[in-house]
Amino acid sequence: MKIGIYKIVSSLHDQNIIDVNTKVFISSIEEELGKSFSFINKEQIKDFDLVLVLIQSGGSENQFKKIYKELPKPYLLLTYGSNNSLAASMEILSFLHNNRLEGEILHGSTSYIVKRIKHHLDSKKKVYHRLGVIGRPSDWLISSNVDYNYVKEKLGIELVNISLNELIDNYKNVEGDKIEFDSSFSKVEVDKALDLHKALVKIKEDYSLNGLTLRCFSLLNKIKTTGCLGLALLNKEGITATCEGDIPTMLSMHICNMVMGNPGFQANPSRIDLEKNEIVFAHCTIPLNMISSPRFMTHFESGIGVALRGDLDLTKVTIFKLGSDLKSYFVETGEIVENLQEDNLCRTQIKIKMDNLESFLTNPKGNHHVIIYGDHKKALIDFLEK
Repeated sequence: MKIGIYKIVSSLHDQNIIDVNTKVFISSIEEELGKSFSFINKEQIKDFDLVLVLIQSGGSENQFKKIYKELPKPYLLLTYGSNNSLAASMEILSFLHNNRLEGEILHGSTSYIVKRIKHHLDSKKKVYHRLGVIGRPSDWLISSNVDYNYVKEKLGIELVNISLNELIDNYKNVEGDKIEFDSSFSKVEVDKALDLHKALVKIKEDYSLNGLTLRCFSLLNKIKTTGCLGLALLNKEGITATCEGDIPTMLSMHICNMVMGNPGFQANPSRIDLEKNEIVFAHCTIPLNMISSPRFMTHFESGIGVALRGDLDLTKVTIFKLGSDLKSYFVETGEIVENLQEDNLCRTQIKIKMDNLESFLTNPKGNHHVIIYGDHKKALIDFLEK
């Protein structure tokens, strides 16, 4: 893998003298790492697998500020023990953190710096899964943006943006047999929902995806159907599939698939009773292999298309949600005590008895959560903390 060094130095310093001062430092790292570095300009950044930002002197903070948006994330600030290199790097890293950007100062012994560089090289190689973002997150998910590069770095998951129009084109040109359902629900509506499932499968195959999230509400006006059934089928087939373009929820569900091999129920908290320690979750799609007696209904908010209602097992469950910063998370166990059928909620509804409900009101991780059968709290925490 190619490693580039982008140099930043204050205009008060003589670049030639600074280069001489840092030559021995850089050479020692190259020797222990067993790789040579290339000094690069900003036009060459895209050609390198890993870019180290060499902070050559103090007073270079504003030089960094002018260029930082063109540098790759996370920001790896390479520093040494003279010319106020470390002090400038600390100011720069504070600036990055104030702007909710990830960075790290590479400073200390040669062996420590080499160890950290190897870690970041390994992270670049560690792309195990690809997840598609079809459309973009729904407009109301205002706390659900993620840093794509950090997702790749931390979880080994590559996020791929895919146009909603490409899915719609697939939908309009589907071919082949459909899955048969024994249902009294409108066959026309079921066929439309199944066509969308086939269109999603084609997207999955064309982009070699392990999962996807869909900006489904934008389909209501464009093709007059919903993604609820298609997503339910994909989850049953072992493909992580979430709705509303919710990336943190897609990541949460995919982690469940990676760690436990089980899909989850993406659902909204709808009602909380702190005195009884009960919470109601509801949504219009659920993996078909999580419910018994599935029934087709119209989508709750729009009244069109196909949504799912089904009964979940009255058993122990784990409720999980990864925060959009990929550092914070909610994970707790509870027990499903009742399946509900209320008219003013999304179609599949459950009541769960659990502790720690106050955190939903004081420190929520967005609206959607993922509910999986069984007690997997320790397994999830171990995965997230490793």
